[in-house]
Amino acid sequence: MSGRFGAGPRLGAALIAAALALLPRAARAQTDEIQVYNGEIAAPGVLNLTLHDNYTPDGLKTPAFPGAVVPNGVLNGVPEFAYGVNPGFEAGLYLPLYSVPRAGGLQLDGFKLRALFVEPDAAKQSFFYGMNFEFSFNSKHWDPNPYTSEIRPILGWRLGKADIIVNPILDNSWKGISHLDFAPSTRIGYNLTPAWAVAAEEYDDFGQIRRFERPNAQSHQLFAVVDYTGKPIDIEMGVGFGLTPNTDRLTLKLILSRDLN
Repeated sequence: MSGRFGAGPRLGAALIAAALALLPRAARAQTDEIQVYNGEIAAPGVLNLTLHDNYTPDGLKTPAFPGAVVPNGVLNGVPEFAYGVNPGFEAGLYLPLYSVPRAGGLQLDGFKLRALFVEPDAAKQSFFYGMNFEFSFNSKHWDPNPYTSEIRPILGWRLGKADIIVNPILDNSWKGISHLDFAPSTRIGYNLTPAWAVAAEEYDDFGQIRRFERPNAQSHQLFAVVDYTGKPIDIEMGVGFGLTPNTDRLTLKLILSRDLN
């Protein structure tokens, strides 16, 4: 009698676990920065301020993990301070990361440190490359892991007025190489004038490299982007459309940047 009673709960738990395994996993955590790195950095001795903001008017209504902010109707953002150390190295600080849910109230999400290494004068090269490292300290509602990092290779080609840039990003939760998450971003742009450009950008998350998620559980978002480069401020704005069920359907982004000295 006791043996049959014990097997029942175990069998039930096994069936529930199997059923959950068949469901799409929750979406990846939200982000403060929606940008493809193009190899350009602040000149040596120059301090730059960039304001990142993105708003999701039509987003997922399920949190990425228990206790996370629900993406739908949330504004995420962060001020980014960048300092040109030398022609090939820029140091950065993101502080504070913040979210404003639809219900109101400001939530602090953590902060990030950044080290960006690029080929000197990458902005003038027809082929350019670099590597970015970010180290994040996260609030519990922003990421279930208090410490995470990003490894972002940068590869790009300037073909006349057209640009092709790839950032094959690996997100690191410090749980081993097999747990690295592959989340690449890609940009194809066209420079209408020296000041104005248009681009298509795609931001993807395939899941951990040990086993990618099923296609409908992956995150894929396509952005239409317009850039202005000039005085008094550089502007990048875009509209993103989700391509899979596990992606926010509509996201707006705005990036404002200028040198402070």
